[in-house]
Amino acid sequence: QVQLVESGGGLVQAGGSLRLSCVASGSIRSVNAMGWYRQAPGKQRELVATITSGGSTTYADSVKGRFTISRDNAKNTVYLQMNSLKPEDTAVYYCNADRVFTGWGPVYNPWGQGTQVTVPS
Repeated sequence: QVQLVESGGGLVQAGGSLRLSCVASGSIRSVNAMGWYRQAPGKQRELVATITSGGSTTYADSVKGRFTISRDNAKNTVYLQMNSLKPEDTAVYYCNADRVFTGWGPVYNPWGQGTQVTVPS
């Protein structure tokens, strides 16, 4: 069984910064692409950023230049550095992996439980 556990959320004033972390655990051999998604109240979940195992990244237009995704493959961890936060960044942030290779075979599309980020207006 694979678990993704996010941390680092909280309340921050507009213009501030937060760093989210997501650790994958569970007899993991390797992890393919990982990503961060977010869901604001009353809205659909949306992609924020992704990173491949080789380090290639993509970002939503709304966060380009402000957010940076990175990963530590040795620790099975993905990070999201969020700078210049805005009220519209308020959401629950979820970690996702598209495929995790474990000792018992691949696990597809696991999700974390989410971490709340709140930027008051």
